[in-house]
Amino acid sequence: MNASKKGSADEELDFLWHLSGDPAEVSTTEAEFALMRAFEGFGRWQSECLASVCDLAASGPENALLHIIRMNERPKSVKELARLTNRDDIPNIQYSLRKLVAAALIEKRGAGRSGVTYEATEKGRRVTDNYGALRKRLLIEKINSLPGFSEQLAEATRALNILTGIYEETARVAATHRR
Repeated sequence: MNASKKGSADEELDFLWHLSGDPAEVSTTEAEFALMRAFEGFGRWQSECLASVCDLAASGPENALLHIIRMNERPKSVKELARLTNRDDIPNIQYSLRKLVAAALIEKRGAGRSGVTYEATEKGRRVTDNYGALRKRLLIEKINSLPGFSEQLAEATRALNILTGIYEETARVAATHRR
């Protein structure tokens, strides 16, 4: 079929392969690829934005930990950080925390398995404030310039939260029935 009969250039592309054999699979696979690309772009954005306001080369997840630790100006435990980020790789989280402590952006408080928390230092608060200001100037202004985009982001957030639950449940099922 030629493009004039199909109606759009996308319809000429072959979206069918081993992960996408019907319309539901095509939609899911395209969404997953978009999610992967967005995740990588988001990580690069976080790293570059942080590098613009301090001299730490941090990954996107390390940057996220810094901001989550600062969230609500309340110390967080490793367990809370894992839950808030939906991560279960505790050794990697601990490595990132050591890196942020070494950069003097956060400090470790307490002792023992359940008494350790992390909170932002004065330098960490200054860096996260500067990050927030740069984020507002570069990212939020761009988002605000797109009519209705903020509402689309709110809807996307709801969809991603539902999708997270679906992935969590199907991961449990897959793990339960693994051969």
